[in-house]
Amino acid sequence: MTDLPRPNVRPANPNFSSGPCAKRPGWSVEVLKTAPVGRSHRAKIGKAKLEEVIARTRSVLGIPADYRIGIVPASDTGAVEMAMWSLLGERGVDAVAWESFGEGWVSDITKQLKLPDVRTFTAPYGQLPDLKQVDTDRDVVFTWNGTTAGVRVPDGAWIKADRQGLTICDATSAVFAMAMPWDKLDVVTWSWQKVLGGEAAHGMLVLSPRAVARLESYKPAWPMPKIFRMTKGGKLIEGIFKGETINTPSMIAVEDQIDALTWAETIGGQEALIARSEANLKALQGWMDKSAWAENLAKDAKVRSCTSICMVIKAPFFAKLSPDDQAAAAKKIVTLLDKEGVAFDIGAYRDAPAGLRVWGGATIDTTDIEALTPWLDWAFAQVEAEFAAKVS
Repeated sequence: MTDLPRPNVRPANPNFSSGPCAKRPGWSVEVLKTAPVGRSHRAKIGKAKLEEVIARTRSVLGIPADYRIGIVPASDTGAVEMAMWSLLGERGVDAVAWESFGEGWVSDITKQLKLPDVRTFTAPYGQLPDLKQVDTDRDVVFTWNGTTAGVRVPDGAWIKADRQGLTICDATSAVFAMAMPWDKLDVVTWSWQKVLGGEAAHGMLVLSPRAVARLESYKPAWPMPKIFRMTKGGKLIEGIFKGETINTPSMIAVEDQIDALTWAETIGGQEALIARSEANLKALQGWMDKSAWAENLAKDAKVRSCTSICMVIKAPFFAKLSPDDQAAAAKKIVTLLDKEGVAFDIGAYRDAPAGLRVWGGATIDTTDIEALTPWLDWAFAQVEAEFAAKVS
């Protein structure tokens, strides 16, 4: 690729990080002025705000009325850990992983909980394991979307409607951008700082009636840290799912989440959020399909993520580089775009193949994706000659 002139049009919002993610279009700090700072979250106003988050979340996502929704500490990680430590061990577990976060849950199941009956199903970055091998009469732990691999589960057809086990789904980079088949999911978790661009530290935990029944009928063999406890005297602590959080939440973060959910409602709810994210994937994939140097890490179009869109470099010289030089070339592209103020935080995850990762979630305007692509070509052209010379 010859040296290209610097493009004239810049993305209006250069925040393409995969977490924390871009704020909604039009956001400003002014939306936080009604936050009840300095007040107790247990006061009437604080609890009302927390209940509003739960109610708006249920409405936007179409979560069934008999599913519990709780706000929990420690982001999506805390929500997943609460579920695993509280629910697993009653029966065998099938753990599914194809990227770093899923691998983390497998590690916790096998090395921390040390469950005796665990089957693991794994695949390299950019691919899915064979989901047909998963037995949903066992408990199943999986991510819906691989944030660091750009691969998503295409649907819930592989999950039996009459399953005997529980499905525990980390959906942090999926929910609000991909349709969730709630009838196939017993535990769903996510964090505020992903698709709706909220502030960090808070997690969401959704439980089906089947998950609640497990909590009330099964007591794990291990000691349960206070922060994970969801039952008392063998009964669900209902307050957790009515705005009575386990630890102190940030009322500023709560106010910000209310703003994000309100924005989602004003643009058309879940259907509009999904459409925005899919449009972003379409725009970036359309550019990749014509690119001489970039391609999607996920080869199968059916499983390509519309939020964490991962790209690798297919230029012939790149494959001849050492792994260190591949990483250096990709990092230089990222650095150039950062210095130009065009795209921030788009480097591939450290454990993933060298390349780029562009967030395409619902808070990203497609016009910004379209404005980004000429800059991607420009940045690649800047580094091509330097690194191609190493293998010439």
